[in-house]
Amino acid sequence: MPRSAVLSHATRVEPSAENRVAIESLRSFAVEGGELVLRSAEGVETSLPQPLLRLLLASADDLAAGRAVLAIPAEVELTPSEVGELLGLSRPFVSRLLDQGEIPSERLPASSHRRVKLSDVLAFQERRERRSEGRRRIAGIAATAGLPY
Repeated sequence: MPRSAVLSHATRVEPSAENRVAIESLRSFAVEGGELVLRSAEGVETSLPQPLLRLLLASADDLAAGRAVLAIPAEVELTPSEVGELLGLSRPFVSRLLDQGEIPSERLPASSHRRVKLSDVLAFQERRERRSEGRRRIAGIAATAGLPY
């Protein structure tokens, strides 16, 4: 049975200018101990739990900055193509990263197909961003000191 694409079922929210003011007003809830209450059409109120409030506020920050938000469960497993789409890399390059062990993966039983945990992809992306930031800092220091880099 073919597997449906994980990213096609993810919830994607694009930023919009008309909602920016409302989204930015959510930042006032970022104060520790803040509470957000949802009210249904029937008037039933439900308080959001703190983990959901943190997720909502993090999403609101990205939307207010003009970045789209994609909601995917952290435990999901991705194909190399989906990893490439998520990271903005080609599938062959992702396959090389998997072969080199840069991103852990598992082969499906009796198959050449692989699955990659989203948490491993996010850890790789974080390492990649840290290395990139380190290189930028070194280049900045070298430039201010007048050293060739």
